Amino acid sequence: MVDSPVKVSVDYPEKLSRGMLIVKTIFGIFYVGIPHGICLAFYGIATFIVIFISWWAILFTGKYPRGMFDFVVGYQRWMMRVYAYWGYYLTDKYPPFSGKE
Repeated sequence: MVDSPVKVSVDYPEKLSRGMLIVKTIFGIFYVGIPHGICLAFYGIATFIVIFISWWAILFTGKYPRGMFDFVVGYQRWMMRVYAYWGYYLTDKYPPFSGKE
């Protein structure tokens, strides 16, 4: 088994704001769901295309092209940050509009 360079870690929050929980629950669709959802929808379509192309690249070369790997990982990071903020309420830090660390 090969050790993957992708790691997921979530820091335990010492304290979360109850007020932000109410705001995220009631108004989250407007200030998180719509802007991030639109951007992630287009990013997801592009990611699907990149995954399809990279599958063929892996088939013929035996290696995952680094740029394609970084593109897919960026999408997954962004998606997980949105889930952690709005879906699972794990953090009060608003997710950035990027897949960068």
